Amino acid sequence: MLRSFFIALSTNAALRKFSESSSVGRRVSRRFVAGTTVAEAAAVAEALNHEGIAVTLDCLGESVLQVSQAEESAAAYQRTLFEIHARGLNANVSLKLTQMGMDIGGPGAGPALAERIVGELVAQAATDNNFVRIDMEGSQYTEATVQMTERLYAQYPGCVGTVLQAYLYRTEADMERLFAKGIRIRLCKGAYKEDADKAFPEKAHVDANYVKLMKRAVTSGVYCGIATHDEAIVDQLCRFVESGGTSKDAFEFQMLYGIRRDLQRKLVQQGYRVRVYVPFGTEWYPYFMRRLAERPANVLFLIKNFFRS
Repeated sequence: MLRSFFIALSTNAALRKFSESSSVGRRVSRRFVAGTTVAEAAAVAEALNHEGIAVTLDCLGESVLQVSQAEESAAAYQRTLFEIHARGLNANVSLKLTQMGMDIGGPGAGPALAERIVGELVAQAATDNNFVRIDMEGSQYTEATVQMTERLYAQYPGCVGTVLQAYLYRTEADMERLFAKGIRIRLCKGAYKEDADKAFPEKAHVDANYVKLMKRAVTSGVYCGIATHDEAIVDQLCRFVESGGTSKDAFEFQMLYGIRRDLQRKLVQQGYRVRVYVPFGTEWYPYFMRRLAERPANVLFLIKNFFRS
């Protein structure tokens, strides 16, 4: 019930507008959002790099409905890639197709606009020997996202990948499809509300599928991101690695900024590769609500720490 409540709140336009313009809202969000500017995000990335942790920078935003907004998002990512290169950061970027105009109607807009913009960013990343991750959104975008990733990878091998969600029934087939071409994925559980005909409705079934796909990913020969904060699942993978199932260099653990910092540092100390997903920007509300939906402990943490400096 709590998960459904916060997912519903993530799409509430009035509450989003109030929260993103409120000083209280911005203060609460800072646990999970690294400021509003590229410079603030780069400073956080630099600090994480000093701890031996790689970074993915994400300029928050989604579901834009004007070409000008999509172009503004593209410009923000261009600045981000430039800052990564200029500072020599161990960082790449992650973006959403709806942020790049996927849903805009009209000639030359929609999927064509999104692919042009993302293609230009992947080209920039390729020049800098960097990488762009195309995030996965709701299931209505899954096939289009996979196809676009395949087309861009054919142009810029090794410089673009995507995300697969373990709660979707189709994910195992998508994984094999992408691995056959050498395309890197991030495996996560999934944070959107989906119908039972598309996704496993029970958490236990999602977890079981995640573990199955996780083991396939790390033995695929394609370098992958295993995105989870579930310590039981992390422990399963560590035992799998230590039993000779694969190498620590075959994958990286990926976690979110502000969540399980203790576990991130512990894994680095044990010799595992860790990458932290660092979001920034003014349009943080939907992302923030999905983080609360994913893990009730995040809500308790915020309540306990709200009045602390």
